[in-house]
Amino acid sequence: EAAASTGGQIMPPVMGAAAFLMAEFMGIPYIDIAKAAAIPACLYFFGIFIEVHFEAKSSGLKGKTWEQIPRVVTVLKERGHLFVPLIAIIYILMEGFTPAYAALIGLGLSVVAGMLKKATRMSIPDIVNALESGARSALGVAIACATAGIIVGVVTLTGLGLKMANGLIDLAGGHLLLTMFFTMITSLILGMGVPTTANYVITATMCAPALVLLGVPLLAAHLFVFYFGIIADITPPVALAAYAGAGIAKANPFWTGVTASKLAIGAFIVPYIFVLNPAMVLIGTTPYLLTMNLVTAFGGMFGIGAAMIGFCVAPMNWFERILFGIAGLMLIDPGLLTDIIGVAILAVGLIIQYRKKKVWVAAGSPTAAS
Repeated sequence: EAAASTGGQIMPPVMGAAAFLMAEFMGIPYIDIAKAAAIPACLYFFGIFIEVHFEAKSSGLKGKTWEQIPRVVTVLKERGHLFVPLIAIIYILMEGFTPAYAALIGLGLSVVAGMLKKATRMSIPDIVNALESGARSALGVAIACATAGIIVGVVTLTGLGLKMANGLIDLAGGHLLLTMFFTMITSLILGMGVPTTANYVITATMCAPALVLLGVPLLAAHLFVFYFGIIADITPPVALAAYAGAGIAKANPFWTGVTASKLAIGAFIVPYIFVLNPAMVLIGTTPYLLTMNLVTAFGGMFGIGAAMIGFCVAPMNWFERILFGIAGLMLIDPGLLTDIIGVAILAVGLIIQYRKKKVWVAAGSPTAAS
């Protein structure tokens, strides 16, 4: 839950309100930021899905039967009209209008759509309370946007941002991968216990310049530091989201954080993917190149997810886990040669797994059979 909920802050269109700050900070249209962040966010959630799926299979858990699953048609008939405001907002943003205009139209349509059916109809007090709640929520974003400029100005005028960037580059000896690693550690530390909007302002001013100086595209650099600032909430020792989840589940807070970090392994890998391969954030790509990158990236997340859990269709030994892990890393690394090697290794791993499954099924194992 902590890993999935934290992912909501990196998933467009809202991204914990950070998308609007990014647009203001970088001078890039909001819709471009939302488009660029979509693929990395999907990779992150795919990684969580794969790990949870394999964990459930290894434990012998099964999903609901077809009869227990609510019918899509029935749900749409009852609540489908509530999609209208969301669809309208996305359409308006895609047409290039400002987020403020899209929000205003969405607000009006939400009231109108709710009135279409008695079950979702809002009374006058409900509307007033919703407007009050929305205004209170907007205050935090407005204050963050106002103070972001002040922080950027102070950091720029004092030269602190440039000194920090040069310090990280010097520490890494000018190597991009090492600079990314040190930037990751710095962003994780700076993001501990900090709200989303403040998190972005801090990491963008203190850490992102180091990557930009080494030639990383501005948008990719800002998304990189933002990702690691956010996942500080599920990374021990200060894993606030994991601790909140542990309190609800009455579990050990530290080990809940460790498990959340394990499930969110994609958040540690995806930023490296789009910095080394900017096509993943729609920078300098073509439809063919993007398709190939997507296929290999999702394949890589599949391999890493299986390696982390130690299960695909049958339990894995350490050799198989290493095999799947290497295959995943090879597929994630941009390049035709690494992709071919990754596919070959993954194929070998899957063959071993399916042969092992036959043995387990023959032995009557319910886990393998599921």
